[in-house]
Amino acid sequence: MQKSTLLLASLFLFAVSINASAQSTLMNVPSTDVVSSKKVYLEMDFITNYARERTDHFENYIPRAVIGVGKNIEMGANVSFTHVPGEGEPTELQPNAKWQFYNNDQNGIAAALGCIGYIPVTHRTGTRTIAQCYGVVSKQLKGGHGPRFTGGAYTLLNAHDSEKTKTGAILAYEQPLVQNLDFIVDWFSGDNRFGYVSPALSFTMPHDGSLSVGYTFANHGRGKNALFAYYGMTF
Repeated sequence: MQKSTLLLASLFLFAVSINASAQSTLMNVPSTDVVSSKKVYLEMDFITNYARERTDHFENYIPRAVIGVGKNIEMGANVSFTHVPGEGEPTELQPNAKWQFYNNDQNGIAAALGCIGYIPVTHRTGTRTIAQCYGVVSKQLKGGHGPRFTGGAYTLLNAHDSEKTKTGAILAYEQPLVQNLDFIVDWFSGDNRFGYVSPALSFTMPHDGSLSVGYTFANHGRGKNALFAYYGMTF
């Protein structure tokens, strides 16, 4: 029984970590963007390792909502549901807030600060409430296919010793390919639940929608790799 509980806890921590950033994101790392005032962004995320792990696979479903509350501030929350065959459905609440404190369209530079909490709702044994706080800066190069670079740092609060890295780097690269299609890759450094590099293709969809499909590779442990698909719309 104890072995099963430890396995469930480790799967839960991995599954909810893949979509670690709950606000306006690139793939998984936070972007310098914020939702416009009085706008609402809704997203549904799906993550699975079934292609690699046929017996110990999981499916992670993460509905997200982010609201622009004015003065370049957004607030939101995720609810992460993880289906583990034979082990129930661990659930985690992820409240968040972000402030874009600098934005200069002329020189293409923006900067933001934010925090996101990770609160276990079910299967609390072996887990704890933690928070990730971060700062990011982006530079948009000019031109129709000019890329955007993002860099920054994050720190973990109240993290367990199993999170070997408490402070790390954030990096991301966005490259428009053709109309309505971008290549995006982002990375959290470190040996912890956030330590992944995630390349993806992002498609602009009708009615202010977007679809992103990619694969996430763990910095440590190939068995943690997973496929993901995110679909979102702004209202």
